[in-house]
Amino acid sequence: MAKLIYSMITSLDGYAEAVEGDLGTGAEDQEVHTFVNDLFRPVGTYLYGRRMYETMVYWETAHTEPEQPPHILQYARDWQAAEKVVYSTTLESVSSAKTRIERAFDPDAVRRLKAEADHDLTVDGPNLAAQAIAAGLVDEYHLFITTSVVGGGKRFFPDGVRLDLELVEERAFDSGLIYARYRTR
Repeated sequence: MAKLIYSMITSLDGYAEAVEGDLGTGAEDQEVHTFVNDLFRPVGTYLYGRRMYETMVYWETAHTEPEQPPHILQYARDWQAAEKVVYSTTLESVSSAKTRIERAFDPDAVRRLKAEADHDLTVDGPNLAAQAIAAGLVDEYHLFITTSVVGGGKRFFPDGVRLDLELVEERAFDSGLIYARYRTR
């Protein structure tokens, strides 16, 4: 059975999306991006909310921009190879291959996806992840913690959920970003 992984960049104070501006420095670093490429290359399916999909669909055509560095081209190839499921009540069509729209998040359908998948899945975006966490579907949490405190926004972990996790991997990058991987107990 495949794992469902929730992974995002988060500020030092735990926000996956800041009220204003970005989440701070570190993630744009080539060393970090190459690490992310290697980490998520085996992922077979990405689960997205509409807004996260609209951000990530850039990777469908990123390889066509001139003078892209090798690590960007590699991530684009890996993203294009994976299946994508977009959960949205408003999105009428998708602009990437290997992508389908689901109108509602169905925990039982995601359980079946995990049971039938040969490769891990990710859930991306704090709103969609909150639903997966509440349903007890997330097996691992991968946090990429920046050097900034942003003071507000959408939290990486949803309010009202208690989780007891086990730290299984950590890494500090020269940019100051810290990677921490936790799994459910």
